[in-house]
Amino acid sequence: LWGPNSEAGEGECTASRQSGHVGNDIGQNQKEQDTSADNSTESLSLVTAANREFAFRLYRSLAANPDSQGKNIFFSPVSVSVALAALAVGARGETHRQLFRGLAFNSTWLSQTDVDQAFQSLFEKTKKASNEVTSEGTAVFMDNLFKPQPEFLDTLKKSYFADGFNVDFTKSSESANTINKYVEEKTSGKIDKLVESLDPTTVMYLISYIYFKGKWETPFDPDLTKEDLFMVDEKTKVPVQMMNIEKRFETYRDQMFNTSVLHLPFNSSHSMLLLLPDDMAKLENAISAAHVTKWLKWMKYSVYIPKFSIKTSYSLKTVLTEMGMVDMFGDRADLSGIAEGQQLAVSEVVHQATLDVDEAGATAAAATGITITLHSYYYVPVLKFNRPFMVIITDHSSDNILFMGKITNPNL
Repeated sequence: LWGPNSEAGEGECTASRQSGHVGNDIGQNQKEQDTSADNSTESLSLVTAANREFAFRLYRSLAANPDSQGKNIFFSPVSVSVALAALAVGARGETHRQLFRGLAFNSTWLSQTDVDQAFQSLFEKTKKASNEVTSEGTAVFMDNLFKPQPEFLDTLKKSYFADGFNVDFTKSSESANTINKYVEEKTSGKIDKLVESLDPTTVMYLISYIYFKGKWETPFDPDLTKEDLFMVDEKTKVPVQMMNIEKRFETYRDQMFNTSVLHLPFNSSHSMLLLLPDDMAKLENAISAAHVTKWLKWMKYSVYIPKFSIKTSYSLKTVLTEMGMVDMFGDRADLSGIAEGQQLAVSEVVHQATLDVDEAGATAAAATGITITLHSYYYVPVLKFNRPFMVIITDHSSDNILFMGKITNPNL
């Protein structure tokens, strides 16, 4: 495990400057600090906007995947963004350009250093704003004989708050257990088997995790929860435990998408948006971060929401390849920033997520693993989520979309 940062000696300066230069130096330093602060704020805004854009790109790719048809979709876009941004620290050339484009980062305005600093700010903001509600971070597991670039590890530790561990990947079962136990602990047992198996040529495994547990600002009364039917499609109905509450909730009817939007605030800086469209495909094809921002600004019903618990698991290799991140998976991968003199490639990107919704609140968790190997509105009286709907969990303090998905069948 890496120890704390050692920065002794940094920032030291000689005292031999003449007094006449001190004022100029202070003024110049202040200007440089102000410019740096402005640049950091701009970079943070650009990265946050890119993260939201990536969330919807990835959602549409998952929804269009044949394997997702008729199934629930649920994932953490911020977990995937963090994992791929951390991987980009060690990518070079076309591999790096593809990662940046895929993550919606504009390379004209953002450098890798800008991205690293922005994620560092986001991690720090999350820790300060909601350390009791949300836990997120990264970790890198390295083979005992693998020698990564010190700069790569330093950046992961400083900007992505990464834990570092040495393991023996030749003992694949033991290594997988070590990684799974770490993720299980960090997600309070929600993600207990991120790694099914490990490629024998694995030299590094990079993960990103997030855990969220929020209590409703206004809890549902368990005595009002009754069995009801959920219409999966025109031919299929399944029994669910339907929660009910009667109060003036914030709601919005978007005429453009023929979608009812329910805003359920947690007793923190987080919110859940539930979207009930008349036509799911129409909503999925057009929804964007701008719509979510608009819905959060507008926002009363007797509300019925199913009580449910779902778990999803994805291999993202095909999806990310279709999104333009191709080279990192093959012999054209340039990950020389991770280690020199070795032909590294990504063999797999996996993601798991869980969501539990009950009368008290919601709990969500997700983890992303990257295996690196050699080689206008109106009101309605009742809003009943008894057919497929979308769900988005946002964090107002960071403007991040932490989780999103589609509930097709609450019983799956």
